[in-house]
Amino acid sequence: MHVHDYVWYITVGVLLALLAFDVFIIGRRPHEPTTRESATAIAFYVGLAIVFGLGVWLFSGGRYAGEFFAGWLTEYSLSVDNLFIFLIIMARFQVPRKYQQTALLVGIILALFFRGIFIAVGAAAINQFSWVFYLFGAFLVYTAVHLAKQGENDDDDYKENAVIRFARKRLNATDEYNGVKLTVVKNGKRLFTPMAIVIVALGTTDLLFALDSIPAIYGLTQEPFLVFTANVFALMGLRQLYFLLGDLLKRLIYLSLGLSVVLAFIGVKLVLHAMHENELPFINGGEHIKWAPEIPISVSLGFIIVTLGITTVLSLWKSRKIAAEKAANGETTPAETAGGELDESTPQDDVDPRTKAEIDNLQEPEPHETDSKKP
Repeated sequence: MHVHDYVWYITVGVLLALLAFDVFIIGRRPHEPTTRESATAIAFYVGLAIVFGLGVWLFSGGRYAGEFFAGWLTEYSLSVDNLFIFLIIMARFQVPRKYQQTALLVGIILALFFRGIFIAVGAAAINQFSWVFYLFGAFLVYTAVHLAKQGENDDDDYKENAVIRFARKRLNATDEYNGVKLTVVKNGKRLFTPMAIVIVALGTTDLLFALDSIPAIYGLTQEPFLVFTANVFALMGLRQLYFLLGDLLKRLIYLSLGLSVVLAFIGVKLVLHAMHENELPFINGGEHIKWAPEIPISVSLGFIIVTLGITTVLSLWKSRKIAAEKAANGETTPAETAGGELDESTPQDDVDPRTKAEIDNLQEPEPHETDSKKP
């Protein structure tokens, strides 16, 4: 696939302009996006990705369009899984809803930055060493096994990494938020706010996810242009998706399992491709392994769509079943019991009867009584 320099410039310029509009115009005021605002933004970005893929089909053919759509779907699914971790981080640090939008914007920008670095490094490595596909494939298979062992998505599965633990212990931080600012001055000392720790958590999470996503998409296409655009489109609209889906993200309990299957498939595909292009002297004498098949992109795209579709259906079915069981057992969530009314289950014995009597004595004036009428 030959991409002229001016196509690169135009594409990068347009995508950066869209990102700048989202960051500096839409997201400049800390607030929680409405359902309509989120749905409109997601529909726009998804539609834009589809139109771009059709444009690739028109100008470069169905093969490269299939590679783009396969890469975009895979990266989008990995980004949604990343979004689940963001949800846990926001809950752990008790980030106010109106400030979460800014934190997500920073997280998405950091994700784009880290992925851009890994895309460039990956492209340079592939051009110089064909055996790097062995490493990519082995890493994806290892990641798939790790995700499969985790099982269902659960808040308890999240473990703070060493960088976050270091920031918690070493940074002079306060427990109070100062808007979206990272520092605050108290008693003449400058302290870090919890938002600074949140940014550290989001950045390190983005870095770890970039290690998974870049080898995955290079297993579907070796075109840097498609790798870059698929990653950018996968990151667009994630902020709005976070607020639109809300608790629905927690209902995708089998997402990690589905992604483990997809990553394992891509890992095997990468190893087969490396065998087909083998140049390592200690494997088959440095000759290509001709019997190693090349999995066509149409098969890869179909496998990804079917796997993610089954994962979503099973996740929603399981979460609905769990909700029905809880309802049958009379269990309620905190959201169901929260409200402005008093809890009727509060024991009346806990109320001090003298309190009411004292109030009555204060409200009712004492009558003038003679000594003979006094008890």
